[in-house]
Parts: sequence; C-alpha cells; structure tokens
Amino acid sequence: MIKEVILPDLGEGIDGAEVSEVSVSVGDIVESDDTILVLESDKASMEIPADVNGSITEILVSAGDELKPGHILMKIELSGDAPKEKAPVEEKIQKEKLPPRIERTEPKLHLEDLGSSNTAFASPGVRRLARELGINLQVIKGSGQKNRITKNDLNSYIKLQMAISSGSIPSQKQEIDFSQWGEVEVQKLTRINRITGQRLQQAWQTIPHVTQFDSADITDLDIYRKKLKTKVAEQDIKVTFLPFLMKAVTIVLKEMPEFNSSLDHADQNLVLKNYYHLGIAVDTPFGLTVPVVRDVDQKSIIDLSSELMDLSSRARGKKLKPDEIRGGTFTISSLGGIGGTGFSPIVNPPEVAIMGVSRSAWKQVYDKATGEFKTRFIMPFSLSYDHRVIDGASAATFTSRFASVLCDLSYFKN
Repeated sequence: MIKEVILPDLGEGIDGAEVSEVSVSVGDIVESDDTILVLESDKASMEIPADVNGSITEILVSAGDELKPGHILMKIELSGDAPKEKAPVEEKIQKEKLPPRIERTEPKLHLEDLGSSNTAFASPGVRRLARELGINLQVIKGSGQKNRITKNDLNSYIKLQMAISSGSIPSQKQEIDFSQWGEVEVQKLTRINRITGQRLQQAWQTIPHVTQFDSADITDLDIYRKKLKTKVAEQDIKVTFLPFLMKAVTIVLKEMPEFNSSLDHADQNLVLKNYYHLGIAVDTPFGLTVPVVRDVDQKSIIDLSSELMDLSSRARGKKLKPDEIRGGTFTISSLGGIGGTGFSPIVNPPEVAIMGVSRSAWKQVYDKATGEFKTRFIMPFSLSYDHRVIDGASAATFTSRFASVLCDLSYFKN
C-alpha cells in the first residue's frame, strides 16, 4: 500500500516554509519518526519525520521549494510492520480535515482579457463563491495543479482589490545603483531575516505601541546568582540572570493577567491565558529566533537554566521543533550580554507585551534611610505593550512590581 506524506500544520503564525534539505532518496527505507525533510520557516528550521515504516517510492519536493500545510511531500510504500492503517471511514474523515493541497508557487495575480468564468479551471465551490461576489475567474491565474484556481487564489485576489481600493498598497521603492558611488557587495538576506522583517513591520503598523522604561536593583540577586552558579558548576549548568527574570515575570503576570493575554480574531474580546509560556529571543547566525519555554511558573531556576541552554543551542543549530516555537504568552528580549542602556522592542503578536533587558551597570544610588549614596548593581529594562489592551498606568505598575520582585530573593529560593 502507498502512503502519501502530507505536510502538517506548522504551528501558530507559520503559514509556510521553504525546503532546506531533503534527507532521503527514492528507495530509502525509513521508520516512523525518521527525518525525511528539513524546512526553514521565518522562526526556525524544523525536521519533518515519517509517520510510518516503509520505502520511499516518490519524492514530490526539492530544496528551495516553498510549501504550505496540506502539500504532499512524498510517497511511501508501507512495509509489513507498518502501523495499522486507519479504517476507510476514519481515513476519509481525517482527509476531509486536512487543508486543501497548495502547490509550491505563491499565488500570482494577473489581469488578463476579461471573458467567461466558465473556461476557468476551478472547483465548484470556488466558482460558486466567485459568482456570489461577482468576480470573473478569468482575471485570476491559478496556483494549483495544472493552473487550477484555488480558494486561496480567490481570497488573495479579493484582498488585493480591497488593498487597492483603500490605498494601503505601498509604493514601489525606486531602484538605485549604489555602485555608481563606489564599490559595493550584495548579500542575500536569509529567509528568517526576510520574513521576520515583514512580520515586524506588520506588527509595528497594526499595533499601537507604547514603551515604558524602568530599572531594577539586582545587587542582592547578583550575589545569590553567583552562589547558585558555583553550587551547580559540577552539573555543567550555566546560571544567568535570564531564569530569574522569567520567574519574576510570571509572578507579575499572575497578578496582572491582561499582560498574559491576546485579542481574539475580531479584536472584540480579550483571551486571558492561565498558562505561562515565555518566548525568549535568541540571536542566531540566520536571524532572530524565539523558542518558547513552557510552564515557567512550575519550574525552578536550575530547571530553567538547563532548558535555556538546550533551546539556545538547538536554535543556533536550526534544530528546534515546531512545538518549541509556538504558543508563547509573553516574550523577553535580553541584550544584557551585548550592551546598551535601553531599547524599545516590538510586540510579538498575538501577544500584547514584550520586555527588553539591557546591560546592568554599577551606579551610585541615594539611600533615604541612611542619607548616603551606595554603589548598587542596576539593570535597565523596558516594556513595550499594545495600547488597545494595556494603558500607561498598568504598564508602570507592571514594571514597578517586576523591579520589586527582583529585590526579594524569597521568590527564587523555592
């Protein structure tokens, strides 16, 4: 029996990916969970495993192809010890749940000579929708197999017409020959760079950003961190400030749940989340990646330190799994190890807030109790937030509370 391997849903906010490596060849024998394909999305590289045992009979993709969920990747002839196939009725139900197959090429819209929609190659459902909306399918070039017009093509065309009518389509940049003034070198952006840039631009344009700046006295925390670091040195675990910041954030998120929320698709309701999965921005040679550490409130500082080491290493090696880059509720971007005195991070939708941490420094701080100046270790940080959900007073309360938690070591000794 031949089994088609179909690209599954890649996770929240990932609508497509590029094939960076095909790990098998026709004739290869694979087992369930063997890697058959490596994809590169805007967030990370993902290994796609086989879900059955058998022999590769046909490969339908190649490196560089752009894929979307529902695309057929390859075909496998099942071996005798393959997992039992689903009953026909169950298999039919499963297939009906899958998104329609979408070819590798992105939908390209061309205005051509108007004519009858009857000659256009499209499903009855697409034809019916086009008739209801008064759209001539002849003006749309299909991206499906044999130029079939898919529902995605029709939706893209509708969005394009809406953008044109609202004047929201940006003007094309003027091409400039920079070499006329001197020697230049052209360096192609990585896929992660390109798509991250697009998403950040969209987030900046659609979310009303405000940034609250603050600082925290982490003198005592630094002493405790160094003691803990020495204590676990033999376990080869690196204890940085980041796990402490994560724990402190979750404490404040529980007290102020609107910061651990998302607006629904219609921007009419606030979805408050009772779990605390923090996205941690990691700088990699391929661009910024944000792996997610789950259930931070239930883990110790040592647990978080170990997990951060693992996630950071695999992020830089492009070994993160799809589930490890989705489902975040709040993000921390720490540049403390690099430098800077402050910055305004961009909110990572669908989250409503993000914290930016800069390099700590020793400063003279006035002590009202003694009337003297003391040298203290001060960490500057910022909080960017969606002003549709959070107001300035709440943001100031959040940062003040966060700073006070960092001063109380009892929160971190459990």
